[in-house]
Amino acid sequence: MTATHVHFDFSALGERDRYKLLIGTVIPRPIALVTTLSADGRRNAGPFSFFNVLTHDPAIVAIGVENHADMRFKDTARNIRETEEFTVHIADHAMVEQMEVCAIRFGPDVDEIAEAGLTTVPGEMVRSPRILEAPAALECRRFMTLEVGRAREIILGEVLGIFVREDLVDDRLHVDQHGMDAIGRLGGYSYARTRDQFEIKTQSVEEWESRKIRS
Repeated sequence: MTATHVHFDFSALGERDRYKLLIGTVIPRPIALVTTLSADGRRNAGPFSFFNVLTHDPAIVAIGVENHADMRFKDTARNIRETEEFTVHIADHAMVEQMEVCAIRFGPDVDEIAEAGLTTVPGEMVRSPRILEAPAALECRRFMTLEVGRAREIILGEVLGIFVREDLVDDRLHVDQHGMDAIGRLGGYSYARTRDQFEIKTQSVEEWESRKIRS
């Protein structure tokens, strides 16, 4: 029996209600733990779940960064505007509590990386620090910023290079996705792990037609 669905007209909903429906249905969302440096060299780190990779040629990632209630830029957005650089870290289950510390709304004078007890080294192709606990890190240069509304802007970054933990990538550049143990964001305070996996191969037209004949 076909299920019954409820329709919500976004034009009739407030901002908060739209947000709740989006984060509850578009799941799981990958999380970008972003590090930046301010113009005067202060470190910053923050997690963002409005994030994904958009294309590989050129290699572009997108991050949705919410502004403060008074429309001021958050530290991440301001730092990227000032320096044009940032590093995206993929957070695994082992570092989820440290990542959550970086989500606390500290003032710009507080070093979230130090508060979380994370270890960093200077960037290779950018100046923003790289977190060694993360299984992978993408060093990015700002490609474009889209001001889509008062509440949020979308930052597109060109990936200049990527670090992957040595035990998670082989000579053919295949990444051990089970070993990555990346976490994803759900609605509310909920997260998901990515170790529950299955495979399904997209069929060619010929395979599909052959299957139809056999059935």
